[in-house]
Amino acid sequence: MPLHKDDPRSLGGYRLADRLGAGGMGIVYRGRSRSGREVAVKVVHAQYAEDPVFRARFRQEIEAARRVSGAFTAPVLDADPDAPAPWMATQYVPGPSLAARIRAHGALRVTELRPLALGLVEALRDIHRAGVVHRDLKPANVLMAEDGPRVIDFGISRAAENHNTLTETGQMVGTPPFMSPEQFTDARTVGPASDVFSLGALLVYCVTGRGPFDADSPYLTGYRVVHNEPVLDGVTGPLRAVLERCLAKDPDARPSLDDLARQFAAALPEPSAAEPQTMTLRLPATHPGRHAQAPDAATPPVTGRRPRRRTPRVLLAAAAVTALALTGYFLLGPWNGDGEARTGSSTSSASPGSRWGALPTGWKPWQTTVSATAGQGVKKAPGYEGDTSPSCVSDGSSVYCGGTALLPTRVDATTGRTLWRAGIAPAGVPADRYITTVLGVDDGLVLVELQITDENGAGRAQSVMALDGKDGSSVWSHAVRTDSLGAAYGDGVTLTQEGDGSTFTVRSARDGSMRSTVPVPRGWLCSMLSAGDFPYVDCGDQTDGSHATRFYVVHPADGSVRTLDSPAQTASFVGTLSGQLLFLESDDQDVENGPDLIYHRIVRVDPGTGKRTLTPLPEKYRGGLPTLARGTLYLATSSGLVTAFSPTTGARLWESHTTLESPGQASVDAQGRTVYMAGMSGRVVALDAAKGTVLWESAARAEVLGNSGLLPTVWFNRGALVLSTSDGTIFTLDPAHPERKPVDPG
Repeated sequence: MPLHKDDPRSLGGYRLADRLGAGGMGIVYRGRSRSGREVAVKVVHAQYAEDPVFRARFRQEIEAARRVSGAFTAPVLDADPDAPAPWMATQYVPGPSLAARIRAHGALRVTELRPLALGLVEALRDIHRAGVVHRDLKPANVLMAEDGPRVIDFGISRAAENHNTLTETGQMVGTPPFMSPEQFTDARTVGPASDVFSLGALLVYCVTGRGPFDADSPYLTGYRVVHNEPVLDGVTGPLRAVLERCLAKDPDARPSLDDLARQFAAALPEPSAAEPQTMTLRLPATHPGRHAQAPDAATPPVTGRRPRRRTPRVLLAAAAVTALALTGYFLLGPWNGDGEARTGSSTSSASPGSRWGALPTGWKPWQTTVSATAGQGVKKAPGYEGDTSPSCVSDGSSVYCGGTALLPTRVDATTGRTLWRAGIAPAGVPADRYITTVLGVDDGLVLVELQITDENGAGRAQSVMALDGKDGSSVWSHAVRTDSLGAAYGDGVTLTQEGDGSTFTVRSARDGSMRSTVPVPRGWLCSMLSAGDFPYVDCGDQTDGSHATRFYVVHPADGSVRTLDSPAQTASFVGTLSGQLLFLESDDQDVENGPDLIYHRIVRVDPGTGKRTLTPLPEKYRGGLPTLARGTLYLATSSGLVTAFSPTTGARLWESHTTLESPGQASVDAQGRTVYMAGMSGRVVALDAAKGTVLWESAARAEVLGNSGLLPTVWFNRGALVLSTSDGTIFTLDPAHPERKPVDPG
């Protein structure tokens, strides 16, 4: 990557040639010494350079790295921890990271594992002989040189005999999918066996593309590391037995490195003469996946109330144990050391003008919260400190958010200023007793659902209302059934369940007047949805176990409704394609392997005739809520694997590994060239829409993770990105320069 205009051109006598990567702690440059020797120069960000504790941590990293010298590590050549911008120069390793290798080519062949596993054992042996424990062995910290792997980044390592470590400040302790149980429960007891556990988790990921403890958030991953047995599906033969021993909960039960070298040598076959002796380093001339076809139509994701996922009580203790540790992981982002911009710099070969759209006039990279106040007359946020995870929508120029104990709020998408906060809470109702949901925006009106609960959390009252978009004042309001699954907005109308629940009601968004009512069978459970700004109702029989379904297509102009009996599985609608309704049917959730569904069939339905076209998927895809956008279906697993496939044939177009935790639905830019997804922590990934190549990943923005289960969506404000995190943070990004630091909206 080329240097940015504000990057230094030289440092400590080294001339800087270009960027190798960026992370939450700093930037890595490729440099040259006066003799012409190439080095990797790691420079700490200015805000951390001012922190004496962080300087001490960086000095500790340098000392630890200098103590280690071996064929499979990158030695320190020079450093100055006391410089205004502390820096460290190490041997330059010309090769991608193991993480980038797996993203480009997928899981490794068994014959590729032998040089990797044995090389990493030798690297750890050198590290431990120097009295150092690495404590963050992960794919991003392994560089793949032509002659074998190199272990890098001793940023959170410590001397094995030193138990008074600076890493117990809560800033950063590791990367959850590759941490050992003792790193979560008592960091002071971490010893060399912790690195053996991390090596086992890393090799499982290399074989299967999934970590052995992957879950829908780093908190749950930590719980599984401490309490659950590893998931080793796809790992067979003698290698499985070796990795099971590496992943033992008891450090004393794990093999020593000498034993591990013998066991890997016996379990992993020697490569044949036809096999490459080292890892594949270059992309093939042609991408194995096919390019996406031209889109039939741009279809926004299905919207509407989704059931909130609550964290099981048994996990709360684990969350408390890991909360402090993971705060640093979210704030700083993992230090990657990749040969790509994994945390904030674009590696796209296209110029900003060709891929990235123009930013709005007056735009700046702001960051705020849903509880912020700005401007005279804006109401203060409630003082409730509970779950304030927002649910937001955007009309391009503004973001409108609601949530638990959160009054509907409008934030300017260009400046980040809070424009108003609606005063719709009934008098005398505590903040923790109401929930607001923004349904949509209609020609200057903001449609909102307000739910009042009792002290036990049960619904006490519910209503749908319209607010004036200029100041948040109330325009109209109607009562809604308290046990409804929620209302929806689409194309100028709202959909609600009112009265005794035997009908759903179509109302004008403009004045709240009734357009029509449609009866539904008693005992059926109905969800109100919208896709492509068009309203639908999805109902399922809950009375006799028949799994019968009905799907209602609402025509907003006159309120008329077409009923389709049993077109597809309930909760499987993803949008419309070429005038047909598109459903993606799934098997039951695989509880043992996380929250993801396993999808097996596409169903297309003609809304006029009800005729169905069934297309079994050529392979089963795993993921959360699907997205249909610009003629392509997208799925993402809770561990960050993104799959794109055809909505007509089901053929996989591409698959890409990301580091997102519990990613939301995909958003595709106006040019159809870039796909964006975000995790619950606010980490964003940009992917090439045609090939799935990871263009960049941003740093996380959330300080803590909320437990609402509402997954983030990336919105567009012309060429800028806007999104919210689970802790109420709202921010914007320039996709051409996602590393730009946010400013206070003021």
